[in-house]
Amino acid sequence: MSTDEEKRRRARQVAEVRYGFLWHLPIYIIVNLTLVAIWYYSGAGFPWPIFPIVFWGIGVVAHYISAYRSSGGGWIDRETEKILRKEDETSKP
Repeated sequence: MSTDEEKRRRARQVAEVRYGFLWHLPIYIIVNLTLVAIWYYSGAGFPWPIFPIVFWGIGVVAHYISAYRSSGGGWIDRETEKILRKEDETSKP
């Protein structure tokens, strides 16, 4: 596989993760607003919607980080190139 094809494949994967996040966030907001409305109109006792808001929110934050803030692939690529350069330098007479 050529480097252009590899770059295109990785860019496509990142785009798919970001697309997934762009669907995940509004669904999270709509569902949790609905749960808060159910809680409010059913008597507003113990605030039980806090549990899905917090725990699902952790998942949404993790999804955001993996979609927009993850630099793991870049670091791995840089480290691979660094190792290959060192190997080339040591193998030269």
